[in-house]
Amino acid sequence: MFAVRTVWVVWGVGVFAYIVGVLHRTAFGVAGLQAADRFSISPSLLASFVVLQVVVYAAMQIPAGVVLDRVGSRKMIAAGALLMAIAQITLAVTESLPLAVAARALVGVGDALTFISVLRLVPQWFGPRQVPIVSQLTGLLGQTGQIFSAVPFLMLLNGPGWTFAFGSAASLGLVAFVLVLALIRDAPPGTEIVEKPTSMRETFATIGQVWKRPGTRLGFFSHMGTQFSITVFALLWGIPYLTSAQGLSTSTAGVLLSISVVSAVVSGIGLGILTGRYPMRRSWMVLTIMISNAAMWGIVLALPGPAPLWLLVVLVVVISVGGPGSVIGFDYARTFNPSANLGTAQGMVNIGGFLASLLVIASIGWILGALGGYTFDAFRVAFLAQYPVWIVAITGLIITRRKTRRQLAEEGIYPHTMREILQRFRDR
Repeated sequence: MFAVRTVWVVWGVGVFAYIVGVLHRTAFGVAGLQAADRFSISPSLLASFVVLQVVVYAAMQIPAGVVLDRVGSRKMIAAGALLMAIAQITLAVTESLPLAVAARALVGVGDALTFISVLRLVPQWFGPRQVPIVSQLTGLLGQTGQIFSAVPFLMLLNGPGWTFAFGSAASLGLVAFVLVLALIRDAPPGTEIVEKPTSMRETFATIGQVWKRPGTRLGFFSHMGTQFSITVFALLWGIPYLTSAQGLSTSTAGVLLSISVVSAVVSGIGLGILTGRYPMRRSWMVLTIMISNAAMWGIVLALPGPAPLWLLVVLVVVISVGGPGSVIGFDYARTFNPSANLGTAQGMVNIGGFLASLLVIASIGWILGALGGYTFDAFRVAFLAQYPVWIVAITGLIITRRKTRRQLAEEGIYPHTMREILQRFRDR
């Protein structure tokens, strides 16, 4: 029997690697205005940096999931940490625009290998009742990387400068690489190894089977509608919006991003408990998060001028719940797929939010460029690009939820009509 301490060491090192990965992911958003000056680029070209990063991240999800199912978490997390460290070192020293773009693409590759690999450790090392809560904690603690980019990284950027700030981020990546190789193991000793597909045909067949499961698609749309708004905000457009359109100082904007992480932690703990206790009500939690995000943005964007600080705090708090809310999508992947396909399923789910994010990031950059740059009125129009995504995600969630419930009903697990659901609720 493995020691309890070993469980937490393995998980803790994985979470540390993910924290560093989130720092790498969000650092360029914090440095957006400095990057625009350093490389002499327009808003739309600035957006292309992050769009490329997210395109690569999203495109890598299924390949990363398939490889993860074959080689395990340890190798994947280590490779991700090393790739992102190399990318940040490159970005620290270069003044070449093509090389900087390539470095951000490499961050996307490393980032794609990290989160689903860390998340896959959870059901391997923890019991079923612990998995929802520990999964939430994994996502939540990982988001503290955003605090590191919003506060100490920003301080280094405004102090010693660009090269020192990105070089420091790269050094953390190298530390994560060493710790992962030294301390992470894919599963407890004696765990049965499930045979993996051995041919490309079997691999593609497995991918098709995973996507056909309605629970996988339910996770995809859940992740899409909850995750993208806070990702767009934290990854690129939050700091420029708060400083250029809303008139806040850089330090105040950084504090708001830190509040975002606190909000995610508090709400994530609650969502983890509720998800474990009421697994058949997960879709209602997701719908609530989507609708509240859309409503909060509607209130702020409806104002004819800059919002009061308290309202911006409320906005950040509300949209930040989308981060832990998106983890429910991974819980669907775990629920409706065998462990041998878990990496592939989680990769598919992860595409949802980041595909939406890249479309919105690119749209905002294009709209800002068309309307004259980082002005209040331009941002007010640009952030409306979020609403088509919410419409698609809510529609997809409702359709796939119905199919998932029908499948569960056929298996004798769950009623699939609203009348049966309400009757069961009354009978409790």
